[in-house]
Amino acid sequence: MATAETVRTIPWWREPTRDQWYAWVAAWLGWTLDAFDFTVFLLIMVPISEEFHVPLTAVALVFSLTLWMRLVGAVSSGWVADRVGRKLPLMISILGYSLCNFIAGFSPAFWFLLLFRALLGFFMGAEWPAGAALSMETWPQRSRGFMGGIMQGSWGIGFLISSSIYALFYTHIGWRGMLWVGVLPALSVFYVRYFVKEPPIWVENRRLQREENREMRTPFFSIFKRGMLGNTLTACWFMAGGFVLYYSVQSLFPTHLQKDLGLSPAMLATPIMIANVVVLLAAGFWGWVADRYSRRLSLIIPGILSIPLAFWYLLTSDYTVMVVGYVAMGACGGGGMGGPIPAYLNERFPTEVRATATAFCFHQGAIWGGLVPPLLTYFATSYDIGFTIPMLIGACVGAVSWTLGLFFGPETKGKVMVADLVVA
Repeated sequence: MATAETVRTIPWWREPTRDQWYAWVAAWLGWTLDAFDFTVFLLIMVPISEEFHVPLTAVALVFSLTLWMRLVGAVSSGWVADRVGRKLPLMISILGYSLCNFIAGFSPAFWFLLLFRALLGFFMGAEWPAGAALSMETWPQRSRGFMGGIMQGSWGIGFLISSSIYALFYTHIGWRGMLWVGVLPALSVFYVRYFVKEPPIWVENRRLQREENREMRTPFFSIFKRGMLGNTLTACWFMAGGFVLYYSVQSLFPTHLQKDLGLSPAMLATPIMIANVVVLLAAGFWGWVADRYSRRLSLIIPGILSIPLAFWYLLTSDYTVMVVGYVAMGACGGGGMGGPIPAYLNERFPTEVRATATAFCFHQGAIWGGLVPPLLTYFATSYDIGFTIPMLIGACVGAVSWTLGLFFGPETKGKVMVADLVVA
């Protein structure tokens, strides 16, 4: 009791140990650089379409395949993370997506680009479950929501980096150079290898599995057993809605500015850069709300706010209003609302299946999100209606699904992660 009282009297940032900070930084690096390698493609879809003489819908399909492959990579990584540790799949994933992006920059044909961007999706999906489990299992409960929010919101930093490079260097290096720069994240593997330790909770859980002869060999099937099925399904429901919402307002926004409005690279990049700074700040804010008040409310409120915001900035031709509205959306459905997700999802599942469960629930949403770009592009181009109305419909469908999935899910605020065997 005295220890708990002592912890409450010190600032939250002094509570974590050096090893806990190392683990969090590793997950932060993996996710931020993951975002950089992925989002760079959103900015170069039009020039790729022009160089390979393929319809924009076909280029959007590359984006979709990248998202769909995330589920395969995530579940594979989750199984490895639950069986042998969180570090190994994290390192493999960072190295994998970095090299795939680099190789894609040499594409001699469209099929080659499609192949290596799809492989990038596999490694990209592998990063999140390993990194999120590593950081959330390690980090103190008191500020887990906030720091999970900073980590998740750092997707915006990755997008900010890619859009900044696009604005400053695209005219000099072209779309291929944009992909070649994507090899740099591979350097962070050395940091993970030499400074990061496995979470003590996971180490103890594996010891108990072996000692009691109750090893969890098939964690994926366990999350669909009675007693866990409802939890799994509601987690899948809200994550699917979140992906549909996010990619309705984000994936085709650069294309909308290029094709519908004919804006220059600098004017295109400006709202994206500003919005992604807001994403980081908002994700941290919603994470703080999750720690202070409620995990579910911290996710539901920004989801609901996304609906009027979508109408505000998508139904205007005024550039200033569009920028302000898009930036505001960044605090909600544009990425900010995802801040509490790492803490919330990891708290919903026991240690022996945690990485696998969060991998599947998070990344099955990518299947639904992956349908968004080609579907919305099809309606926008085939019916010559532009991207605004399809994006607006997708945003509303996603926001409603996100909200309902969370409403029927459990509250986890105050959950203490333990090494005890629950389903093994």
